[in-house]
Amino acid sequence: QVQLVESGGGLVQAGGSLRLSCAPSGRTFSIGAMGWFRQAPGKDREFVAAISWSGDSTSYADSVKARFTISRDNAKNTVFLQMNSLKPEDTAVYYCASQRGTYASDSAVLYDRWGQGTQVTVSS
Repeated sequence: QVQLVESGGGLVQAGGSLRLSCAPSGRTFSIGAMGWFRQAPGKDREFVAAISWSGDSTSYADSVKARFTISRDNAKNTVFLQMNSLKPEDTAVYYCASQRGTYASDSAVLYDRWGQGTQVTVSS
């Protein structure tokens, strides 16, 4: 079954950094625009960052601007989320998602493939 697989989550102290990765597994497919979303306990899923297929356009939630950076390597069919200056409120399960379109979007309904998620825990 074709799916997206995230990696790189873990436990980190406030102020630390983590780098998440996401790539298709199984029968590989070319990924279009990609996004990262997160869901904290008791809260709705929220948009974090998105990147266009070409990588020349990105979008970020206000809460992560200047701290997180989304990037991609199309040769390796992989998307990354570099997270710096992490805060306890960044604690959540992080999901990557892909869409058939090419434009970065913060709308979850446009994404048709999702990963299982990776836990990020930031201790104070």
